[in-house]
Amino acid sequence: MSDLSVEAEAVEVSIRGLTKIFGEGEGAVTAISDADLILQRGEFLSLLGPSGCGKTTLLRIVAGLEFPTEGSVDVRGKSVWNRHKRSKAATKPISMMFQEARLFPWFTVAQNVALPLRVAGMPKAQRIERAHEICETVGLAGFENHRPAQLSGGMRQRASLARALVTDPQVLLLDEPFGALDAMTRDALNMELMQVCARADVTTILVTHSIAEAAFLSDRVVVLAPRPARITGVEAIPFPRPRSLDLQRQTEFQDMVAHLRTALVGGAE
Repeated sequence: MSDLSVEAEAVEVSIRGLTKIFGEGEGAVTAISDADLILQRGEFLSLLGPSGCGKTTLLRIVAGLEFPTEGSVDVRGKSVWNRHKRSKAATKPISMMFQEARLFPWFTVAQNVALPLRVAGMPKAQRIERAHEICETVGLAGFENHRPAQLSGGMRQRASLARALVTDPQVLLLDEPFGALDAMTRDALNMELMQVCARADVTTILVTHSIAEAAFLSDRVVVLAPRPARITGVEAIPFPRPRSLDLQRQTEFQDMVAHLRTALVGGAE
């Protein structure tokens, strides 16, 4: 299924004819098959599908971490891949957050958050100041000098989110960032994420197994079939923003979750 109707000047990410095959010959595995998708600037989009259907592979190709077998990915009009060569110009505005926090245990929170700025060559005083600013934004004020071992799982993920946002990315890629957290912490971080993304007007792609999470956070939800990943549906989420957790108790929201579940099961058949 194609999704190529967005006006060119509003396009942030364009995925066309994307196919990824691992291996060769009889042992080859097709992870993604002929995927088309376009994201508008500032849009929040979720990829929803069963385990092993290629969601993370698609995200990694957009991030420039995995090259495609066929097709193209453009970010702000620049191609991420030229054969197996990644474009630094195309991936510069992209930041990615993983399921594990991946913090360096010997660094403080502020040092972990500031690491992308250090790699970019920003002077120490400026990057630490910026790290403190973004820590306050994600609810980590007062914890900047703590080590990761001193933090809860939720706090570590806040630090990981702060690190992903510290460079002011235009495109934020999230690979099940809160999947291992308890329900209350996950709800709190989803609210933080939604508010931060709205303020920054960042284009976001979230990989998740949670239908309710996808419906709550997203402007659109992309439903993927089992491997090879094929887009079987793109569902617009009609709820106005800003949203609160109370939305999840409303009948309309529960109906949307049920609709997405039906679409997901239908795509798996």
